[in-house]
Amino acid sequence: MRRFFSAQIAVLFFVFICFSQEQTDESILSVLESKWERVRIAGQKAESIVVPPARGLTPNDKYYQRASRANQPKGVPDPSEESTDGRAAALERSVQEARMTKSDDVNGFRYSASFRNNSDRKIEGLFWEYRFKEFANPSNVIRRQFLCAVKVKPGEKFDLSATSTLGPSEIISADSLKDSSAKVFDEKIFLNRIEFADGAILQRLDWKMAEVKARVEKVIAAPWGKDVCKML
Repeated sequence: MRRFFSAQIAVLFFVFICFSQEQTDESILSVLESKWERVRIAGQKAESIVVPPARGLTPNDKYYQRASRANQPKGVPDPSEESTDGRAAALERSVQEARMTKSDDVNGFRYSASFRNNSDRKIEGLFWEYRFKEFANPSNVIRRQFLCAVKVKPGEKFDLSATSTLGPSEIISADSLKDSSAKVFDEKIFLNRIEFADGAILQRLDWKMAEVKARVEKVIAAPWGKDVCKML
């Protein structure tokens, strides 16, 4: 997954076609439906601790040596901790404690969309965005962009989604709060860039890879796990 996007950023010899949003051809990729919803994002769970092997016995573990150390002032180092086994056990404890880090569940948002590949080519990469424009304040435009690694055959329908702690808008006008039942945003899905398995690329005319390249590189450098999409 990561190697594919890295190669696409670096390679300069491919079929490259630009299109405006108004020129988006439904014969290539159609948006069937979209939605966003509030969700609870699970935090990182602590890993179980593996008990390190017991250190070997040394002369300092004999009864008389241990009894004499019991009367020593606090802070005097235990000689057994300075042994090779003792240092190895201390290092293993540090590693296990670092793995115990966890985070709490947080409130978040899931952005989803359904598509159909109407082309005769296999799609392997898709840059798309969920764009929000506040009805009460049209100048308030919010773009949530996503990068997805897919394997979509010609004619195949597929669903994509990504979660984030970022909502449609951090700030809305007071007019949008007057009617709680009214729709707040004009919502649209934009197809920014489609990457095909044969190396061809279809990109929206007013979308620039250079503007998101740093974020793309950061995303593809991180572990994806089972995720198909990541927010940029």
